[in-house]
Amino acid sequence: MNALSFGGAMSWPVAISLVTVLAAATILTAIVIAAVVESRKLRLAASQADDLRQLVHRFEQLAENTLDVQQRMAADLAELRSRAASIEQILRTVG
Repeated sequence: MNALSFGGAMSWPVAISLVTVLAAATILTAIVIAAVVESRKLRLAASQADDLRQLVHRFEQLAENTLDVQQRMAADLAELRSRAASIEQILRTVG
């Protein structure tokens, strides 16, 4: 009689082997799924880190440009103050 006959009883060694194979397949499937999930997490983290680096770089450029504009405005304001002081001096001497 065949060990895996459809109408009869299954022998214990065959049943144990079948359960062992199913358990091993389940464990391997779980390991593969865990590896895929971890890989996706790592890719997502790397992508987020790259996005953050780009954002920091853009912020640094913006801060540098803002500093340049502030320095130019401060120089222009100092020049305007100097001109205003000169005009006041002229008006005092005339008036």
